[in-house]
Amino acid sequence: MTSRQRLSALITDCATQLENAHAHAGLSFGHGTNNAQDEAAWLVLWQLGLPLDTDFTDDEQDAWVEAVDTSKVHQLIAQRIETRKPAAYLTQEAWLEGVSFYVDERVIVPRSLIAEVLASGSIDPWLSTNTKRVLDMCTGNGSLGILSALAYPEVEVIGSDISTEALEVAQINIDRHGLQERVKLLHSDGFQNIQDKFDLILCNPPYVNSQSMAILPKEYVSEPALALDGGPDGMRFISQLLHDAPNYMRENAVLVLEIGNERDFFEAAFPKLDVVWLSTSAGDDQVLLMARQAIILHNTNT
Repeated sequence: MTSRQRLSALITDCATQLENAHAHAGLSFGHGTNNAQDEAAWLVLWQLGLPLDTDFTDDEQDAWVEAVDTSKVHQLIAQRIETRKPAAYLTQEAWLEGVSFYVDERVIVPRSLIAEVLASGSIDPWLSTNTKRVLDMCTGNGSLGILSALAYPEVEVIGSDISTEALEVAQINIDRHGLQERVKLLHSDGFQNIQDKFDLILCNPPYVNSQSMAILPKEYVSEPALALDGGPDGMRFISQLLHDAPNYMRENAVLVLEIGNERDFFEAAFPKLDVVWLSTSAGDDQVLLMARQAIILHNTNT
């Protein structure tokens, strides 16, 4: 029978279960946390309705958890292990740069490193007071478009996606953050239905190459493949993006693109493209910035 436990002990027990499942059953992290301890804390605190910043190492906050609630926590941990669904799908919430977003199986769990460059201001030297229009292509749950609207209060944002289901989730988040007047959504396959020109384009596209797609952990297979699969070298969507982008960029516009671990494929596909690599917590080779003129020059010479 489940018994009452101290909060800290409960989190430790759950972390042990997750770590064992990671070691022996291939449980994978990476959808908001990257280790068993953090994921256990997230799931336990969420299930108990406690703030996620609760300091359970503090004696005053290390409360007793009654047996009935302990049982519910263990049921949630068991669900995480048995279904291999990302924790964010179980809680229907994900956090990016301290901002909460609704999430479900219609979208990939938001984790784009572009969020870091928006928060840090590292792209600001390429922007100006004339930066008014932002396009968040492949918007998914709308997180990057929303974060850009929060970072730059004067801009208007269009979030586009080929998936109507993803756009439904994005609208939930736009409403949640009260940004209906500044963030609009558009159903579009790439630039197909785009009419405007933009000062800043953000894009976290499907870029996982076919070999990597074939060996993805089950947590990632739970996500919509449409948002992940970039074709044989991961560059299928990106090639079309770079071909079309200058027509939808104002003169001094820039494109910020995430390519994950696909730098080798990117440089093989676009060897003469002049880019700026941006620093993130995952390194200096996963997010890049391109000026409109650089893209035009590359397209002209290829």
